[in-house]
Amino acid sequence: MPAVHQPSPFPPLLNDSHQLAFESITNFTVTSHPVTSITAAYTNTTASPAASFFNDLLNKIPLPRWAIYAVFAAGGLLILICCLCICIKCCCKGKKKNKKQHKDEQINLKGVNGKTTAALVQPDVGDVDYGSTKQQRGKLLYSLEYNAGLSELTVGIKQANSLKAMDLGGSSDPYVKVYICPDKSKTCETKVLRSTLSPVFNEQFTFQLSKSALLKSTAVMKVFDFNRFSKHDIIGELRVQLCSVDWNHVMEEWQDLAEPAKFEEENLGEICISLRYVPTAGKLTVIILEAKDLKSMDLGGTSDPYVKVQLALDKRKWKKRKTSIKKKTLNPYYNESFTFDVTFEQIQRMNLVISVWDHDAVTRNDAMGKIFLGSDAMGNQLRHWADMLSNPRRPVAQWHTLLSAEQVNSTLPLKKKIPVPSKLVETTQRLISK
Repeated sequence: MPAVHQPSPFPPLLNDSHQLAFESITNFTVTSHPVTSITAAYTNTTASPAASFFNDLLNKIPLPRWAIYAVFAAGGLLILICCLCICIKCCCKGKKKNKKQHKDEQINLKGVNGKTTAALVQPDVGDVDYGSTKQQRGKLLYSLEYNAGLSELTVGIKQANSLKAMDLGGSSDPYVKVYICPDKSKTCETKVLRSTLSPVFNEQFTFQLSKSALLKSTAVMKVFDFNRFSKHDIIGELRVQLCSVDWNHVMEEWQDLAEPAKFEEENLGEICISLRYVPTAGKLTVIILEAKDLKSMDLGGTSDPYVKVQLALDKRKWKKRKTSIKKKTLNPYYNESFTFDVTFEQIQRMNLVISVWDHDAVTRNDAMGKIFLGSDAMGNQLRHWADMLSNPRRPVAQWHTLLSAEQVNSTLPLKKKIPVPSKLVETTQRLISK
């Protein structure tokens, strides 16, 4: 019996065209498996090399992943905290600067109204020395006494306190240089005291000065920091006008050191020498190493310097030698050695005079500067001599500031040369024969 087609009680959802499209979509969906495999292959081929390198690097670290991530997080947090601290510090500086500018503006505005008081011009505690050129250099205790009968001025250097630190260790090696202006015929120095800002000297120096010259003179006391291999640094100075002193009693007082004056100081240069003494052999070796910042003596602004080395025994000229001449220079380098036969008994009574001269082919040679070391020396020169004697067979080098020939000659007046022993014998024989 043929099947009877009965109509569906529900209307058809799709017409024929829709049905065909649905079937095609269904077929496409069924055959979508190959497409999935293609997508997977594309994903694998486009993986980032950096990501794979990073994963390999993490795998090589012998720590679990959570520990590695924790380390990274802590590092990032530390960097963030540092950045925040820098930002806060910069902000605080900006606020302080703005506050200071605002305060200055307020002071200026009040000053315009004519109501400025002492409180307005007084600085804050933190700004006491801001922009000030005055520096605390320390204090010096000195004394002055004049003997009219002997025409002698005695300058006493007692002690110093709160000196300015000149060395890297926060200390200084102070000594005091004393002379009388404008004569400057004699310069005296105290001993050097090591590593102290409150030295006690207790030394006195005597100057021959008439009553009329006294009233026109100035006592100068300069405090220096000693340096063996470089220029000595000046800490400060005192200048006392002698005409304003009451000479009826001994004057003794503390005074603050002031900035050194530059108008009177004549720079003659410096010289570096090395001394070595061997007591057993009786040999004194003097090495003239170099000089610097010498005074120009020629028209071209240079000089032709050479150095004369002279020994004086009992303040009499004894032996002398000299270096070669260095042409057209103010900073000559010599490194020339001289050896003298000096017994241990003689070296106790001997002085070494070092003088720098400018050579002239036509006219007379000019003296450029002079120093002397030995038993009659003082200050740095005496210290260098004492260091040589206390370190036998060992060379001791030191820089010295050159003085004028007049200053050295007034301190160490040398007599004529000691007669040669052979001449003494001849003279004695003549006297006997007569």
